[in-house]
Amino acid sequence: MSTSLKDREILLAVCGGIAAYKSADLASKLVQAGAKVTVVMTQAAGQFIGKTTFEALTGRPVYVHMFEPLEHPIGEHIGLARRAQLYVIAPGTADMLAKVAHGHADDLASTLALTCVCPILIAPAMNNEMWAKPATQRNIAQLQADNVLLAGPGSGWLSCGAVGPGRMAEPVDILAAIENVFAKVA
Repeated sequence: MSTSLKDREILLAVCGGIAAYKSADLASKLVQAGAKVTVVMTQAAGQFIGKTTFEALTGRPVYVHMFEPLEHPIGEHIGLARRAQLYVIAPGTADMLAKVAHGHADDLASTLALTCVCPILIAPAMNNEMWAKPATQRNIAQLQADNVLLAGPGSGWLSCGAVGPGRMAEPVDILAAIENVFAKVA
């Protein structure tokens, strides 16, 4: 068990992309490393993976709706943000990258990117053509200028059948990036 993750509060946002299945593996690896993981899912994520998977892996409720508090009457976007020591967005879809880069807050996951004062780590995941678009590259540059950390993307086979950049980093690589964040703040 990684001692750097023991009892660390990690907020994991899962966005709507085929790579959401990798986020379940990431959540499991984090819990096994001793982290306390809370999952937030976008509405689109529910098209790829269910809440029950993450609830079973983390032992915590999964948050989807901004205005239906499960735990924090002051608002989940405040309570979850205050508790988090790291906000991880994986998969970080092109849509979520744009929202975070431009300060949009139209769902719980994007609102948390504005309310979290902890480090933010995004694992981008999208089609290679989406990754190559100038708009996406501008958003990446803005995120980096705002000190948002990135894990990946990798290059390889994509679910659309193309081969190229845009593949979400493997959970073990994202885990290493997370451990690196905590090593720097320890």
